[in-house]
Amino acid sequence: MALVEINFDGIIGPSHNYAGLSPGNIASASNAGAVSQPRAAALQGIEKMRANLRLSLAQGFFMPLDRPNKAWLAGLATDMASAEPHIRAAAFSASAMWAANAATVSPAPDTADGKCHLSAANLLTMAHRSHEWPGTLAQLKLAFADERHFAVHGPVPPPYGDEGAANFMRLCASHGEAGLEIFVYGKSGGPFPARQHIESSKAIARAHRLDPQRTLFVQQSEVAIAAGAFHNDVVAVANERVLFTHEQAFEEPEAAYAAIRAKMPEAEIVIVPADRVSLADAVQSYLFNAQIVTLPDGGGMALILPTEAQSNPNVWGWLEEHVAGNGPIRRLVPVDVRQSMANGGGPACLRLRVVADPATIDPRFIAEEAKLDRMAEVIATHWPDSIAPGQLGDVALVEQVQKARAALLSACDLDELL
Repeated sequence: MALVEINFDGIIGPSHNYAGLSPGNIASASNAGAVSQPRAAALQGIEKMRANLRLSLAQGFFMPLDRPNKAWLAGLATDMASAEPHIRAAAFSASAMWAANAATVSPAPDTADGKCHLSAANLLTMAHRSHEWPGTLAQLKLAFADERHFAVHGPVPPPYGDEGAANFMRLCASHGEAGLEIFVYGKSGGPFPARQHIESSKAIARAHRLDPQRTLFVQQSEVAIAAGAFHNDVVAVANERVLFTHEQAFEEPEAAYAAIRAKMPEAEIVIVPADRVSLADAVQSYLFNAQIVTLPDGGGMALILPTEAQSNPNVWGWLEEHVAGNGPIRRLVPVDVRQSMANGGGPACLRLRVVADPATIDPRFIAEEAKLDRMAEVIATHWPDSIAPGQLGDVALVEQVQKARAALLSACDLDELL
């Protein structure tokens, strides 16, 4: 069985809007009240997937969730017409587009039963995301239904918050070999809440039947959380043997590096110094919220990063020096995901990494050019051109959003998700 890394991107849903629902996410808070462009956002996401296919990378996707979430509203004894604005916005949120928060994934080589384990994230820290997991779990169970190869778990129960793979890294010699799984948890971050609880991370490690000798729990820096690094993937990302990290990503960085090297001596830790790229620069550019990938043609590693990183002189200057030297990253691939960035999510937020044999996955969730063409046509036809926050209670908009999602599900033969 040939194991490869597959990036599953979340299709940006037709309810994409800027309600500023996520404290600690500086981009989201800064753009609260702005007019969003759902159609442009979703088409940017499609083009990002096309770019990955052109790099010969395996690519998958997840569907938008049903919005507004009427069942969640009913549980609060309200509906879209009568809900308070903040509740209405939470029910309408398209934040499931950030698939890095969908689940935590442990590939088969790491687990005691030789299966790939996926645990849906509960996302309970933020109201607008706390009701995502049932829809996410339904897709995970459909896409990874082959129980010979996959074990899909429900979320960790309250009160322990879990934000999925955005706080998880894996180091390995190659994707198909056993690796070192690193869970990053938070404690506090000044005025902002920590999203990932250590007890959630421990529970997932147990559920995934990981070897304790190949598992680490590392605390995220309180300074980084206070600076707007609400998830670890805003300040650190890993791929195969390489950890690419900001100097201030972890609370006790030297201890973290020593623990990593003790368990995986061949690990290559690339540290971006704070005197070259500040935390403010890292958060503004989403330098670390990039996809670091191994190119299948033997071309080494590439960094798929937002165009905002190219526009930041400090960030781009450091990157150019790294690529020109002997560092592991050999290629820089800027992508335009401005609509997602304005709501606080870069290229890495938009994808969930799954190491598996593509032949074992429901093919309806695997991307190819012709399928992306069909999806782009549906999006161009049905997605709203723009949404202002004051429109969220508009009956016509709700109807358009629901019809748009239904059209996409039908085009992808996934009507059972309606």
